[in-house]
Amino acid sequence: MNRRIAKSIALVTLLFAGAVDRTLAQDAKALYASMAPRDRYFIADRDAEIALARSAAPPALSGDAEILVLNKDGYQKAVEGKNGFTCLVERSWMSPIDSPEFWNPRMRGPVCYNPPAVRTILPYRILRTKLLLSGLSKAQMVDQVQTALSKSQLAPPEPGAMSYMMSKDGYLGDGVQHWHPHLMFHLPRTSSLSWGADLAGSPVLRDDRFAEGPEPETIFMVTVDHWSDGTPVDASGDHQH
Repeated sequence: MNRRIAKSIALVTLLFAGAVDRTLAQDAKALYASMAPRDRYFIADRDAEIALARSAAPPALSGDAEILVLNKDGYQKAVEGKNGFTCLVERSWMSPIDSPEFWNPRMRGPVCYNPPAVRTILPYRILRTKLLLSGLSKAQMVDQVQTALSKSQLAPPEPGAMSYMMSKDGYLGDGVQHWHPHLMFHLPRTSSLSWGADLAGSPVLRDDRFAEGPEPETIFMVTVDHWSDGTPVDASGDHQH
């Protein structure tokens, strides 16, 4: 597929998903009003979770990455890494605080962080997870994150921090499902103009959903035209067989 067409389709898909999310927000808010029974967020088969985490990036990268899996206390190391990358499967509480799917137990977000992101973005994700699994409310979690930031226990995004989300087996929400393979770039809070995001013809999208989160980051995304296993993306964003 022509790369420019693929980018346009991805943007339209994201915008459409946003419209769907708004339409279904009321129902989703009621459906996922609180945390589900905890075991619904876990993957019983440890090897399956490791494989899903690896699927976030091409095997040449994820094959030598450290792998984390989720247990009742948070993320733990399952596989020692060799290349400085870390892959894991994020859960619904990595969504924006006001997302109606914040507690959606079906969500699975395979992601691989590069070394700068491992040092400065992954700690945000690990802390959120630990606090919420300890029984804190969303509001209490936000307070704890803000306190950690004020005490310099969490650092701002390091230059070069980025991550891969190229799994065709992830589930990023009821509206978007697995959406589209993409790369994410994590920066300290900044405007869209700094990257030319969302302009006509620009391949860069800004994920505005996280603009109001407690973590001090701006996420820019660039979609790609194939999944981590090399499978091409068709016009709907699904993988071709």
